Amino acid sequence: GYGPDRIVIDPSVVRGLGYYTGPVYEAELTFEITDDKGRPRQFGSVAGGGRYDDLVKRFTGQAVPATGVSIGVDRLLAALREKGRIRTAERGPVVVTVMDRERMADYLAMASELRAAGIRAEVYLGNPKNFGNQMKYADRRGAPVAVIEGEDERARGVVQLKDLILGAQIAESATLEEWKERPSQIEVPRGELVAKVREMLASHGLGPSE
Repeated sequence: GYGPDRIVIDPSVVRGLGYYTGPVYEAELTFEITDDKGRPRQFGSVAGGGRYDDLVKRFTGQAVPATGVSIGVDRLLAALREKGRIRTAERGPVVVTVMDRERMADYLAMASELRAAGIRAEVYLGNPKNFGNQMKYADRRGAPVAVIEGEDERARGVVQLKDLILGAQIAESATLEEWKERPSQIEVPRGELVAKVREMLASHGLGPSE
């Protein structure tokens, strides 16, 4: 029941030559967006698939005719945000930074404690060597707080909490005196991590789930 305004046969579309054995499908959204360089372009693909009769046989030895389509969930969500069809959270998660990759279990435990208290949190999973990149990541995620625990902090049983909302406000308009009176980074005992993060969020009118 779909006409040529919805379905187009395009012989230039190529997907997975290693295992597709028949027609392939690509679902594209054609509305226009602006890319990082300010150029107009179509949004592009959000799903794809096709016929792959030999794929199941590779793993089971049994010939099974098969066709499948996979949806790119992240791409689809990005498209929905572009069209204003879903509400974007005002603030991102608390970001637990990584000072030592060997201690990932400790950082994951912090995130788990925050989540258990209803606070959105995630651990930075990129290359931890450049701390500045971790802060840039937190900024891109809209994080309200960053948790920092290096070797020195661990030895003393403390963590550093960086209030990213307050830090941005201070950087934008505060005088030197105000900056000294309102530090955007504080040191707290490790056992008070959840309580202090909750206090920081509350000071900006953010509840645990916001």
